[in-house]
Amino acid sequence: QVQLVESGGGLVQAGGSLRLACAASGNIFRINAMGWYRQPPGKQRELVASITSGGGTNYADSVKGRFTISRDNAENTVSLQMNSLRPEDTAVYYCNHRQFGVNSWGKGTLVTVSS
Repeated sequence: QVQLVESGGGLVQAGGSLRLACAASGNIFRINAMGWYRQPPGKQRELVASITSGGGTNYADSVKGRFTISRDNAENTVSLQMNSLRPEDTAVYYCNHRQFGVNSWGKGTLVTVSS
């Protein structure tokens, strides 16, 4: 069982920046992937960005060049730096941890981007 606690989020104007952070605890193995998903109002949850324990990254096309994911393997944390935010980035953002095919989720943090 892996527990995830998110921090960050909030209200920001279009063009602004926010940083999300997530700390994982519990039964964590060395090889895993962590990432961020988001669920806009009335829409399905979608991948934003992910990063493996080896440092490989994957981004949704809509955030490439604006968002940067990073992690600290020693601390079991993952962060998402979000720049040039747009109103369409408004969503609940969820931290995700995946190992041996098992997903764990944080409770989510709301990001609201005003126009």
